[in-house]
Amino acid sequence: MRLLGYTRVSTSSQDAQLQVDALTSAGVQKRDVFADVTSGSRKAVERPGMMKLLEHAAEGDTVVVWRVDRLGRSLIDVLNTVNLMRERGVHVRSISDGIDPATSTGRLMLNMLATLAEYERELIVERVNAGIAAARQNGTRFGRPLSNPAVIADKLELVKEARAKGRTAEDAARLVGWSRATLYRHQQAEAARDNAKM
Repeated sequence: MRLLGYTRVSTSSQDAQLQVDALTSAGVQKRDVFADVTSGSRKAVERPGMMKLLEHAAEGDTVVVWRVDRLGRSLIDVLNTVNLMRERGVHVRSISDGIDPATSTGRLMLNMLATLAEYERELIVERVNAGIAAARQNGTRFGRPLSNPAVIADKLELVKEARAKGRTAEDAARLVGWSRATLYRHQQAEAARDNAKM
């Protein structure tokens, strides 16, 4: 089992030394401290230092932070980060907050954080589903908008002309604002309609 440290400050003008000192006092080797200098607007898992820490941490290791808020930009980000580590069998210890998986109180705190994260995710799903239901009730359609068959036919004609002049399928598709895959999809649909008429 290894002790791995993590520090985060918002700007390069801020000093992480207080955090580093606390981590080394807690038994973390300086070489095992991962750091980020980034604003709180980025999710924890998008930060380079956190990504390196997550790659390095193995089951049974303990990640030590000065305060639990160093792990994320918001409560839900902290909770998701703690949950991600727990799922990988990595323990989390926060010096200032008294969260220590070696103690019954620390385990209780971690379980509470995990429960809060699950609760928050359920609330988000409920809000999204309620919003979708309300939008559908008001006539909002979801998914790809319906295409105008006349516009598609015109674009297919332009593509045929471009292909006849030696353009590649990709170039011809780009002329009408499509990807090559979209072009092929419309060509297949047109062929299927032509076959159905026969």
